Amino acid sequence: MSASPDGTERPETQPIEPDVREQLARAVRRSGLGRVAPDQTPSAATLLLAMGGARGIVESILPGLLFLITFTITRNILWSVAAPVVIAVIFMAFRLARREPVTSAIAGAVGIVVSALLALVTGRVENNFVPGFFINAAILLAMLMSLALRRPLLGVLASLLLSDPEWRDDRAQLRVADIATWFWVGLAVIRLGVELPLYFLQDVSSLAAARLITGVPLYALILWLTWLVMRTAWTAPVRVDDGDPGDSRGVKNP
Repeated sequence: MSASPDGTERPETQPIEPDVREQLARAVRRSGLGRVAPDQTPSAATLLLAMGGARGIVESILPGLLFLITFTITRNILWSVAAPVVIAVIFMAFRLARREPVTSAIAGAVGIVVSALLALVTGRVENNFVPGFFINAAILLAMLMSLALRRPLLGVLASLLLSDPEWRDDRAQLRVADIATWFWVGLAVIRLGVELPLYFLQDVSSLAAARLITGVPLYALILWLTWLVMRTAWTAPVRVDDGDPGDSRGVKNP
């Protein structure tokens, strides 16, 4: 209770930050990054799960692969952009038939449809890749801004995932969060650096191939490196010594 100007007591206002933080934490846990928490032991199986499993990888790769194959064979804009749309709809229908969550499938289908419409409306097949440029530019901007504000985004995500709001007080955690965030800066820079020149050269086949290579494979590599680096500061082995049940060396274990 707190006193008001007239001397009467009034109930204190409950802070909203914990609720907001918990909502953000739940969102992070549901994401791919949430399935490779820094306190887990790295394994190929967990990494595969974080990427949506084998089917999730197929759903990510197949639309772009169909675009590349169709365009290479036909050189037709309509058929080239229609093939990814059709397969995305099939994936979504399959999930609906199995009564599985379709949020990611819908998001992917919407992105593919928007890309297809952009290519058809402008009459330039290479514009099918423009939305991806904006997505990677947004990732790059977000990561750089978080670094400039001394709140590296990967550290923020890890703190939400592991309920560690005081992580910035730990120099080791802040340092590895910086490093991990720079990995994602590098991911966006590589994608834009490789794909944009091909876009301006209107080399659609090479652009489609580059999008495939810098897509799932590069994402998996960056996710793996991020995981390995973050574990060095967010976890530490617990050693039992002379009856001491929790002598943790180096850094704290959340």
